[in-house]
Amino acid sequence: MEVESEMPSQTVLQPVDRRTVLAGGAAFGALLLTDLSRAATGHFGADGLKQLRSRLARQVEAGFAPGLVGLVAHGPDVETFVLGKMAFGDGADMRRDSIFRIASMTKAVTAAAVMMLVEEGKLKLDEPVDRLLPELANRRVLRRIDAELDDTVPAKRPITVEDLLTFRCGLGIILGPPGRYPIQKAVAEFGNVGFGPPDPGLQLNGDEWLQKLGALPLLAQPGADFLYTAGSNIQGVLVARATGKPLPRFFEERIFGPLAMKDTAFFVPPAKVDRLVTAYREQEKRLVISDVPATGKWSRPPRFEQGDAGLASTADDFLAFARLLLAGGQHRGRALLARSSVKAMTTNHLTAQQRAGSREILFGGRGWGYGMSVVVEPIPGQPAPGSFGWNGGYGSFWISDPAADLTMILHTQREFASAIGHPLFQEFQQDAYGTLR
Repeated sequence: MEVESEMPSQTVLQPVDRRTVLAGGAAFGALLLTDLSRAATGHFGADGLKQLRSRLARQVEAGFAPGLVGLVAHGPDVETFVLGKMAFGDGADMRRDSIFRIASMTKAVTAAAVMMLVEEGKLKLDEPVDRLLPELANRRVLRRIDAELDDTVPAKRPITVEDLLTFRCGLGIILGPPGRYPIQKAVAEFGNVGFGPPDPGLQLNGDEWLQKLGALPLLAQPGADFLYTAGSNIQGVLVARATGKPLPRFFEERIFGPLAMKDTAFFVPPAKVDRLVTAYREQEKRLVISDVPATGKWSRPPRFEQGDAGLASTADDFLAFARLLLAGGQHRGRALLARSSVKAMTTNHLTAQQRAGSREILFGGRGWGYGMSVVVEPIPGQPAPGSFGWNGGYGSFWISDPAADLTMILHTQREFASAIGHPLFQEFQQDAYGTLR
C-alpha cells in the first residue's frame, strides 16, 4: 500500500508496507488478548466483545485504516475499542479521546438546536422561513432538473422551517456526474457547500453563502422531494439569526456545555490538535491524505460554521448526545429537549415515494426524521424499526436502537467511497448486537 499526501505543503509519497501494518497490528493484537482476559460485566458478554474486537483488529491489520475507535453502550455500560495509529507510518497510538471529523453526524446536532428554538417559540415548524431568511422568499423552481437557470416556474408555497429539517426545501445534492446540468455549474461557482462535502476553508460566511444560494432557483417544489444536506446549512444560519448568536456559541451554551462534550467544535484548537487524526481517502486503489491535523482545514476557525457536516468530535462526546436522545431529551434530571421534540426528530417524515427516490442515500428500510435517518421497516441484519442515527462521510457511523437501549459508534480516518460505506460498518453493527447477553 502507498499513502500519498494531497495537502499543498506535503507532496511526498509515504510508502506503507505490510511489515509496518503488521508491526502495529502485533501491538494491538496483544492489547486484544489483554483486554478480553477479564470477564465481561453488566450487559455485555465476553465472547461477543472478543468477536467484535477481533474483526476490527483484522481490518486495521489489513490496512483498511491506520486505526479506529469503536464504542458500544447498553444502558449505563460502555465498551470501547481503541486500535491502531492516528496516522500511517510513525503516527502516535490511537487514543480513546482521539478527535475525528464527524461530517454529517453534525446534522443531528443542528436539528436539535432548531427544535430548542421551536420549544421556546422563536421558531415554528410550519412558518415560512422568509421572516428570518428573506434570501429564500418568493422562490422560483426549475422547470426540469436540466433546465437553464431562467427556465423556471413560481414556487407553489414558501419554504417552511420543517422543510429545512426534512430536507424537502427544494435545495440539495444532485445525484449524478458533476457539471451535467446548468444548476450544478452555478453551485460549483461558490464551492458546492451544501451540495457536497463540507469545506471549512470556504471564503464565505453564512450570510454570504445564503445570499448566493438565494440567487439560485429551487431544484424542486417545497415539500416535494428529499434533497440531501443543504437544509442543514440553512438551519445553521437560521439558528444564528433567531438567537442573535454565532452558531458555535449556541451549540456550546445549550448542547455541548450541558452534556460535557468538551472536545466537540467546528475546529480543533492548538492545545488539542495532537489528538486530531489524519484523514484519508481512496484514490486509484491507494489511500491519499486528504487532511492533516496541525495545518489542515479543521485546525483553525472557519468563516462559515457548516451545520450539515462541520463538526469534529470524539466517540465519548457523541455518546453523550446519543444518550440525550435515548432519554427523551433528559440529562441528569434536566430537560435539554422536550420529549415531543425528540420524538419528532426520530420519526420518519418522508412519504413512501420520497423514500423510494432517496434510496441511494437512505438505503432500504429507512426514512428521514430531523437531522438523521430512521429505520421504518424490519430488515434482517438491520436494527429494529425506531432505531435512528446517521453516518459521517469522513469515516464515522452512529446508530441508536431504543428497543435494545443500544448505541453503536465507530470512528475511522477513511472517507466513504460510497453513501453506504465500507462493509466494516455493517459488520460492526451486527457484532455489536452480538455483544449483548
